[in-house]
Amino acid sequence: MTPIVILMGSPGAGKTTVGTLLATRLETTLRDTDADVEATTGSSVADIFVDSGEAHFRRLEEAAVLAALVEHDGVLALGGGAVTGSRVREALGTQRIVFLDVGLPAAVRRVGLATARPLLLGNVRAQLKALMDARRPVYERIAWRVVSTDDRSAVEVVDAIVELLDEAEPVR
Repeated sequence: MTPIVILMGSPGAGKTTVGTLLATRLETTLRDTDADVEATTGSSVADIFVDSGEAHFRRLEEAAVLAALVEHDGVLALGGGAVTGSRVREALGTQRIVFLDVGLPAAVRRVGLATARPLLLGNVRAQLKALMDARRPVYERIAWRVVSTDDRSAVEVVDAIVELLDEAEPVR
């Protein structure tokens, strides 16, 4: 079993929003690894960060991604930092991974300055910029395709992804 497409990107890129619409369009289901972690632990991602730390969350996230890759054949949305782990990157292999690329101004607008996202505490704009700068090379390296979400509605992003999928060769 293999996901039809995997969505990755920074906070505010629209992974969950686009993933939900894309799954509906493709007549399949969306699986979100952050939601999987929350369901498994009974705690929010923010609470896990506060109570147990980022390293613990990353271990839970890795397990969620590895499980989803073998159990789910629909649309898979990864948490923004999921691909920072080498085991996850290796497991992703040659999947159809779409990097939902978002610029800082759009990401800040979408995330908001009063956010409950654990890695964005303090100066949200500066924290988000640092995260985006650190993760962009990884996203670009493992992406099958890149779709910009700036100045596009979620429906327009879905249209772009569907077009890419229609033109795609089968996944190896």
